[in-house]
Amino acid sequence: MLTVLRWRLPGYRFLWRGRAASGLSSSNESPDKKNKYRDTVLLPHTDFPIRRSPEDTVSTELRLQEETNFLQLYNWQKARKAKKEFSLHDGPPYANGDPHVGHALNKILKDITNRFHMMRGCKVTYVPGWDCHGLPIELRALAEIGDKADSLSPLEIRSRARAFAEKAIEKQKSSFIRWGVMADWDNCYYTFDKKYEAKQLDVFFKMHEKGHIYQDYRPVFWSPSTKTALAEAELEYNQQHVSRSVFVKFPLQKPPPKLASVIDGASVISALIWTTQPWTIPANQAVCYMPDTTYAIVKCGSSGELFILAADCVETTALSMGTHFEVISTFKGADLENGICDHPTIAGRSSPLLAANHVTMGKGTGLVHTAPAHGIEDYGVASHHKLPVDCLVDEAGRYTAEAGADLENKVVLEDGNEAVIQMLLGSKNLIKEERFVHSYPYDWRTKKPIIIRASQQWFVNTANVKDKAQEVLKKVKFTPASASSRMIEMLGRRTYWCISRQRSWGVPIPVFYHKETREALINRHTVGHVIKLVEQHGSDVWWTHPVEELLPTSVLQKAGSTANALDFEPGRDVLDIWFDSGTSWAHVLEDAEQRADVYIEGKDQLGGWFQSSLLTSVASRNKAPYKHLVVHGFTLSERGEKMSKSLGNVVDPDVVISGGKDKVKEPAYGADVLRWWVAESNVFTEVMIGPTVLNTARDDINKVRNTMRFMLGNLSGFNPDTDSVPGPEMYIIDQYMLHLLQDYASKVSREHGAVYDPLQPRSGTPIGLRGWTPTDHFFFSLSRYAIKDYSGVKSLSLVEYLVCPFYHCC
Repeated sequence: MLTVLRWRLPGYRFLWRGRAASGLSSSNESPDKKNKYRDTVLLPHTDFPIRRSPEDTVSTELRLQEETNFLQLYNWQKARKAKKEFSLHDGPPYANGDPHVGHALNKILKDITNRFHMMRGCKVTYVPGWDCHGLPIELRALAEIGDKADSLSPLEIRSRARAFAEKAIEKQKSSFIRWGVMADWDNCYYTFDKKYEAKQLDVFFKMHEKGHIYQDYRPVFWSPSTKTALAEAELEYNQQHVSRSVFVKFPLQKPPPKLASVIDGASVISALIWTTQPWTIPANQAVCYMPDTTYAIVKCGSSGELFILAADCVETTALSMGTHFEVISTFKGADLENGICDHPTIAGRSSPLLAANHVTMGKGTGLVHTAPAHGIEDYGVASHHKLPVDCLVDEAGRYTAEAGADLENKVVLEDGNEAVIQMLLGSKNLIKEERFVHSYPYDWRTKKPIIIRASQQWFVNTANVKDKAQEVLKKVKFTPASASSRMIEMLGRRTYWCISRQRSWGVPIPVFYHKETREALINRHTVGHVIKLVEQHGSDVWWTHPVEELLPTSVLQKAGSTANALDFEPGRDVLDIWFDSGTSWAHVLEDAEQRADVYIEGKDQLGGWFQSSLLTSVASRNKAPYKHLVVHGFTLSERGEKMSKSLGNVVDPDVVISGGKDKVKEPAYGADVLRWWVAESNVFTEVMIGPTVLNTARDDINKVRNTMRFMLGNLSGFNPDTDSVPGPEMYIIDQYMLHLLQDYASKVSREHGAVYDPLQPRSGTPIGLRGWTPTDHFFFSLSRYAIKDYSGVKSLSLVEYLVCPFYHCC
């Protein structure tokens, strides 16, 4: 007698399907007689395929998204009764291009997090958004019309920029939905939305009213290629930039009194400086030294000239100049006090020797040429000693008429540099010129070098809020923990934040200027009125409405002004896009606390959106807008290279899903493979992607499909009401297996602040089962994590339902 039993799962009743008659069938038996044992054998049965073709994968995913009403999943879970809520605030991607794998990594990681908390029973709030203003969008929109862009009015520029952003948003949004991201797609936020803009202006004024925002004339990062000020976060550094560095002498006009006896009767002595920015020398106002450092008077072996420089720099400077120095005497830097030098290019101008703590001995001569209009530290020296801060360079990076006829209209980084070097040669103050390769800041949009240039701008006084920001940041959880110290350190180095931009596509700074005195008018009455107009009409109102409507007499009277509205004109600066996105918490977070459970972004946001959000929140209400920051790495090719079209290693996520033109080289993997790639990666380092990585992810999914097929086949006909077994009635081995599962689930869940009990009933899940079946137990182990190191639970990856929202129900 042959007895066939079905493979038994924990909690599955021990089933008999009957007995087979003894004996073997003969070849001359009829078909009915030949198959008479088939119904007595309990074989696995399922229609679930072990794998699908690329074409079938794509069509099945699209069909399932439509049939399961995927877009309503977010609303469904929001409508549930839940004791806990979880909010993930979406950092807005920039609306200026196609979706890329960086977007995929970020959005899918967020979706996995949201689904995890949803399956914990939380009501999830996730409102996707877009960063819609700013120069990159404006430049892309204007590039479409070429030279005609110069003749456009601000309103025409804004209209084109808005249309460009809207197209980019629709394309990105379509891809995010295709990737299986669950979100409030009906209520996305956009930084060009009029209500968002009104909230932003409200935060701006609160910060201004508390003294955290001010206007000043000072040096800022300036992009000649886009004619606007930049924030530090908008810079990228070219490690191979080539500068024309020069050694220049500043002849002593008046020797320092303490060195009079040392240099009395000596030939001309000069202070020796080195700079990589010769174009700034016409704006020189001083030469700085470090008071506690030892300096030396040296004699040049090749020319016989006497120079003053730091003692620690004597050998390296002589080597760079191709000569040798003889040390005549040494002294402390403080002895240079009250010395005065002649300006090397402008006859009759003096450059005093001044003490300063920013002088370093790492490179150069230990004496620093100081041009207050073109250096942050230089400006600090000028403020302390009341030096002029004259800027001789215009918005396009050209010398103004004040620089003199020899320099006027010359581009400072090009022919301007050459002209200054020729002037130094003419005055016999150029010692040596050489090419110098070093790291130099570039405009991250145009990929062209920037300068530092003094101009009238609006600033956030980070010094006022930095201590409080660092204090609240210590209460924020970081993943990984090492990111905390990095962000605190970056925040500590930030001196100020320039938030004004000289462009058209952005939210206007709500300030009016008196036409004669240029005095700024900004108070709660004027700003409050502007906010109401923006909330009704959008920020275009700043350009469409006459000044009498922007600044009516009634508002002027409330502000205590007797002036007429026509005496004023609206300012034309717009707010930095980092301020735009940094105030998103004020518009999106609707709970009373306005504090998200988590922000999840790439590591570049430690100095970007994470920081701008923190500063605006702390400055206006003394608390952080988030409880937890998750920081992930960047995407690279599978060889660890940065992706670029020239290298041919760019991976398009939409091609990954749907396939490329060549279906052999670029097969359609489907969204599940893309999601699996994110889930199985260590996202806290750089994340590799390419054909090999994607093929591995596809193989992993096929293994899970195979396991699912085996399970579903064995569970064919399973009825939870009649076939499931209560825990206490299970075999000991079954109870033990469930104990191991519970222990494993607890370890995994503790990593994310939650503990699951697979033996407890659940409700309200997408699968809709009220009790735990054997399938639940099995898929519980799959649907939370795949474990790669059982001994120490060291490597965990989110999978199955969290990762693959399509195949689990097909």
